[in-house]
Amino acid sequence: MEKKFKLAPSILSADFSDLQSALNICKKGGADWVHIDVMDNQFVPNLTVGPLVVKALRNKTEKFLDVHMMVIQPEKLVEPFARAGADSITFHIEAAEDPASIIDLIKSCGCKAGLSIKPQTPLSRIYPFLSDIDIILLMTVEPGFGGQGYIEGSNDRIRQVRNYLNENCLTNVLIEVDGGVKLHNASEVINSGANILVAGSEVFKSEDPVQTIREFYKLAD
Repeated sequence: MEKKFKLAPSILSADFSDLQSALNICKKGGADWVHIDVMDNQFVPNLTVGPLVVKALRNKTEKFLDVHMMVIQPEKLVEPFARAGADSITFHIEAAEDPASIIDLIKSCGCKAGLSIKPQTPLSRIYPFLSDIDIILLMTVEPGFGGQGYIEGSNDRIRQVRNYLNENCLTNVLIEVDGGVKLHNASEVINSGANILVAGSEVFKSEDPVQTIREFYKLAD
């Protein structure tokens, strides 16, 4: 039976000294994807991981590796992350001078192409590209740090994108929601139209991360 949504635990909130444990948690809990936040301390005020970490993860898991690049000049990092083993590569509309060419580049590398948008950026910025991508990632916090609260009004943005996809026969495009997703609000996010939920601190900072992942999936029953 196909799941109503996919969960993508974000290793940004995991113990970076023991990422193998994070992968084990994802496997035991039954998470579909592993979300990898790439930050360059320029597009966002934080610095995280690069292709070498993705390559190390790729060697240790068969899970879908979901790379979210919060970087300037994202076109320069597409090929390195693809070679490292990313399954999907998402970049920000706000960081791209030529989004269409970056989408083409990602696809040419054999990866799913994702496009992300910040909470304050008008949704109209992404509409011209939705027919060419696989994933639209809606940020529901300001990107840069984990553990933030879900921005009020984000569910309305999810519904607007879902309606646009439905009206334009683009239902194959997945809506991914990243930021402040918790067990207490996940059902509303799913009901608004999300296909993929990114959860970081809610999973890895919980007393029982494996059980927390399982609790997310119980919401769909």
